[in-house]
Amino acid sequence: MSHNVTLILGDGIGPEIAKVTQKVIDATGVKISWEEVEAGIDIMAKEGTPLPEKTLASCRKNKVALKAPVTTPVGTGFRSVNVALRQQLGLYACVRPCKSYEGVRSKYNNIDLVIVRENTEDLYAGIEFEKDKTETVTLIETIKKLSGKKIRDDSGISIKPISVTGTKKIVEYAFAYAVANGRKKVSAIHKANIMKFTDGLFLSVAREVAKKYPAIEFNDVIVDNMTMQLVQKPELYDVLVLPNLYGDILSDLCAGLVGGLGVAPGANIGENGMAVFEATHGSAPRYKGLNKVNPTALILSGMLMLKHLGEIKASEKLEKAVMRVIKAGKDVTYDMKADRNDPSAVGTREMGEAIIKELAKQ
Repeated sequence: MSHNVTLILGDGIGPEIAKVTQKVIDATGVKISWEEVEAGIDIMAKEGTPLPEKTLASCRKNKVALKAPVTTPVGTGFRSVNVALRQQLGLYACVRPCKSYEGVRSKYNNIDLVIVRENTEDLYAGIEFEKDKTETVTLIETIKKLSGKKIRDDSGISIKPISVTGTKKIVEYAFAYAVANGRKKVSAIHKANIMKFTDGLFLSVAREVAKKYPAIEFNDVIVDNMTMQLVQKPELYDVLVLPNLYGDILSDLCAGLVGGLGVAPGANIGENGMAVFEATHGSAPRYKGLNKVNPTALILSGMLMLKHLGEIKASEKLEKAVMRVIKAGKDVTYDMKADRNDPSAVGTREMGEAIIKELAKQ
């Protein structure tokens, strides 16, 4: 069976690792018809937008995409392409497995956590009011009238919507994922002790959904406590389900437990088979064209994609090949060496070729 997949090349190091990943996935033997499209800063000058409509159209048509990193300016400029993709395509669940691989430098061993992050609401909904704008002044006055709370006149304001609908979908997904993947526990992460009408709603809905899955252990943890728990005793946790912002933060923390974003894959899941798979790291523009960066995160995202496509054997085969290359420690990029200045470190393409050789051995 052949699969149609959109390949979003991205910018910075994106095109390099996208091409390497494409070759590695093709080497699994799965037949994929790739449709290459662009997103990010490199295409913005030409199209006037970092997310062209034809890129979205390709994703909608093929339903499955593999996306390389794109650059998002901090504080100014366009909003995140990643966030826009999720919102435009209805990708409500962000799934980020964080798993220890032998040979990756880390202070921890045997980590096997899965972050399930709500993707569409919370502070990432993009409902913001700029300082000194007329509508912001009106909003401040309205809030004072309705709640009696005084907001400083020189404030910018972001709105944090959390709905029953969005929360139910993401918690249902977390439990369904746990059942499908033989997981034993789901933990809901929140700040309901302070934000009683948003995080409190998230927690209330999570508790109701949990009742439908008596075979899966359920608990809830306040988000700041969760950060400490993950550092001290991550072995007590399994699947974590979180609102958007907390999910973004804790997924990076969990990636740190397994060696960093260079080995952290990601999946964004929507309705009717719609999915975009991506590395969780950034576009690292200073390394563009240097054949230096680690392609593992995007390759592992490709592994998740193969699983999503029903190519289970190929997915397992690819993960084993990646594991063997990392464990051997010979054909890996500089960041995976014990000494980052080790002259034996290989480039992006060379690490991809080593993984392809391991695939051929299976």
